Amino acid sequence: MSQALKGHFLVAARHLNDPNFFKTVVLIIDHGDEGAMGLVVNRPSCLSVAAALSHEFDLSASSEMVHFGGPVDREALFILHNADRGDCCKQIVVPGVVTVGSSEEFQSVLGAVEAQEPLAYRIFHGCAGWAPDQLEGEIERGDWLVLPACSETTFHEDPYELWDFCLSKIHRANRILPHVVRNPEWN
Repeated sequence: MSQALKGHFLVAARHLNDPNFFKTVVLIIDHGDEGAMGLVVNRPSCLSVAAALSHEFDLSASSEMVHFGGPVDREALFILHNADRGDCCKQIVVPGVVTVGSSEEFQSVLGAVEAQEPLAYRIFHGCAGWAPDQLEGEIERGDWLVLPACSETTFHEDPYELWDFCLSKIHRANRILPHVVRNPEWN
């Protein structure tokens, strides 16, 4: 299997009632023969990044919240950012969205945030994971809608609006006739 879904959003279908994924948008970071891994990008927690990392960094100027990345490995922290730092331990998910592969790179990005360098970033606790062929089965069943990802949507200013935004994008791209007909005689 290729990296077919890497760099795509999974948008939870309206009928998906799993509390971990209800009305979520998941950015797929990795997808291969061993399964898939992603981060829920629209579920901020009530814990600020400044408070969560206060023992190592002075991020008091940051108003960012730690996001719930998914139900797997909840103690792990993940970061997405848009900085082109030239480090070798990063993985480009889509242009303008990078995840890191080492704790040194994680600290480097947070050092840039601490120095108030202009960059978009999100920190996540936990991730979403699927066993081989599990995600493909869920997509075939209609639990997820697939949308190409981009940096603007990943770092959307209001994550609470992201699910509706992505769902409307999918509907606009896949409709033949408008949902609302202004003049019924045109029908």
